[in-house]
Amino acid sequence: MIASFQHSKSLIPALLIAALLSACGGGGNDSGSTPTTSTSTPGPQLVQEAGAPAMSGNLATDGYNWINYRRGQVGLASLARNSQIDTAAQGHSDYLKANNTVSHDQVAGKPGFTGATLADRFVKAGYSLNRANSYAYGEVIAGATNNSGFYLAEELITAIYHRFAIFEPIFKEAGTGAAMGNGGYAYFTADFAANNGYGPGLAAGQVVTYPVANQAKVATSFSSNNEEPDPVPNQDIVGYPISVHANINDVLGVTAFTVRQRGAASDLTVLLLQRATDPQTPMSAAAIIPLAPLTASTTYDVSFNGRVNGTAVTRSWSFSTR
Repeated sequence: MIASFQHSKSLIPALLIAALLSACGGGGNDSGSTPTTSTSTPGPQLVQEAGAPAMSGNLATDGYNWINYRRGQVGLASLARNSQIDTAAQGHSDYLKANNTVSHDQVAGKPGFTGATLADRFVKAGYSLNRANSYAYGEVIAGATNNSGFYLAEELITAIYHRFAIFEPIFKEAGTGAAMGNGGYAYFTADFAANNGYGPGLAAGQVVTYPVANQAKVATSFSSNNEEPDPVPNQDIVGYPISVHANINDVLGVTAFTVRQRGAASDLTVLLLQRATDPQTPMSAAAIIPLAPLTASTTYDVSFNGRVNGTAVTRSWSFSTR
């Protein structure tokens, strides 16, 4: 698995790439890795919620619908489904299955090759990025012995570097694809784009947060070792990541970012992810990761103080765990 980010200005593309192998098995990087089964600690189990989309049974469609559901909760615009982006994503999932690997890059000559990079696969699918205007694109992939699109999309949202891509406010459209390999191993790809100009994004100086205010049934933990680069290199099981997101070209500065169990006397010990100290975090976002799992059935209070392009931003909100 791998995650990388490049911010964009008016004519420079933004590419957000992240790949996840759930603890059900495997690993991946740009060179490719062979998935293997594992009995390590499972990722967060999906808890269905009131207002959530109905499961269709189509893994790619369910993953797409779950991503849009979570974006809607956050306060972001829904992503229009684009059939050409679907084609690119499906082709990549088929390639991963054919080669028993998890990687963002493809190798010419290997079975199912549709393009070395995401941009190449867009071209192959007939989706042309207008390089005369602002544009951005990105990809997240997951592999697991689980055939639920809801579950795989939730795993990607839990993994913080993936979340940065999925909750990018200026994306306008998306496509997804999935393939089932041996032993029920699923390969899921979600590709995103803002072409011919960015989407509406957020108003100047605004941010969105996740988990959202008053969200219930939030997972208590996250397996940091399932993400590469590993956001917490010296530890595997940590608390659920909490994040703040602005538009892709915004500069988000952090003055203070804390979380506290309601009624406790002190804040939790956390790792702060921000661009100043973590090159994998986009300049437009930040996150804190509690260094111990959260407590079940408990309310947590979060406080964020910072700046977006020099404008002061303060947010205080709460969520509760399952």
